[in-house]
Amino acid sequence: MNVPDGRVTAIIAAGGQGTRMGGDMPKQFAPLVGKPMLWHTLIPFSGSELIDRIVLVVPERYIDLCRERFYTEFSKLDTVVAAGLERHHSVLAGFRATSAEDRYLLIHDGARPLVSRALIEKVVSETVSSGAAIAATRTKETIKVEENGSITTTPDRNRLWCAQTPQGFRRDILHRAIEAGQQVTLPTDESTLVERLGIAVRLVEGEETNIKITTTTDMQWAEWTLQRMGEMSLQENRLRVGTGYDVHRFEEGRHLVLGGVSIPWHQGLAGHSDADVLIHAIIDALLGAARLGDIGRLFPDTDPEFAGISSIILLRRVKGRLDDRGLRIANIDAVIIAEQPKLAPYILQMEEALATALTLSADHVSVKATTSEQLGFVGRGEGIVAQAVAIVT
Repeated sequence: MNVPDGRVTAIIAAGGQGTRMGGDMPKQFAPLVGKPMLWHTLIPFSGSELIDRIVLVVPERYIDLCRERFYTEFSKLDTVVAAGLERHHSVLAGFRATSAEDRYLLIHDGARPLVSRALIEKVVSETVSSGAAIAATRTKETIKVEENGSITTTPDRNRLWCAQTPQGFRRDILHRAIEAGQQVTLPTDESTLVERLGIAVRLVEGEETNIKITTTTDMQWAEWTLQRMGEMSLQENRLRVGTGYDVHRFEEGRHLVLGGVSIPWHQGLAGHSDADVLIHAIIDALLGAARLGDIGRLFPDTDPEFAGISSIILLRRVKGRLDDRGLRIANIDAVIIAEQPKLAPYILQMEEALATALTLSADHVSVKATTSEQLGFVGRGEGIVAQAVAIVT
């Protein structure tokens, strides 16, 4: 795997109207296994460690909807721009939303929701190595060339490939290709423009499942495939479990916050943030399940940005990290160990606050409280401990 020596940005071209699909909305927004098709397309790009940034190109009337829906779910998505009349114009709009910092650009069709993270990363690697690369599959059928209703030639199918996306380019190469492309017949893909410059475009073996959704039959097949993938994931027991533990001592002059709920008490907990010991334990459990490090690495207590910050905000950011990896929270179970104050009256509020922050239903979050039977520093009223277990899929 060739490691990028600069920022890699994915341009998702989702500007089509999808007229062949029928319906009252473009196909990229049609529901697919309970989510918009475009959501499934964004998942593997957001989850890849090689992708730094995503630019989304959609019909102008859908820009606000995408910002409202996808910005909160995909932290790498920072720009949504209006599409043009044709695909080439949409890619141009996406390109203009990039800068020189975006050294490598991947172009992908928004209507290819079954692309895998592995294929994305193979294209990135080849792009870094050669400057231009596309995903493609070998042609299985014999191809005929026709003129006026008659066959003129039969090409050697061993040399024929079916182009897919993503297609990757070093930014300077794509820039030159786009500039030259303004003067000629519009292409159906960007690699055609690069070829016209005389630059070699490398082939990366694509995936048969990476189809472009065009018809209702394609949509039905994609639905079946995604459902089957979900079943296989469960059959393989691909559940992730993480544990979290945190402790904070009491300190005069601070407010006590647990699970995002203010608790009336004459002392609070000491810490760089609001010192919400319960949320900190839950964050570590989630990060552990996702193999994303720990709270100290993500939100160091030496960073002034996090001074006094609400831990609910930190929890939402962690949820965004999991979303980017395509991981879903299945369940959280946590326990607070404190001699004082009595926490039973606030447990339900904590569960609701945590569920809201994580966009879960309340029955997926469990919080309990107990004492240490007057043993140890907790028993002496010197601080509070919290432990948590998280399951993600």
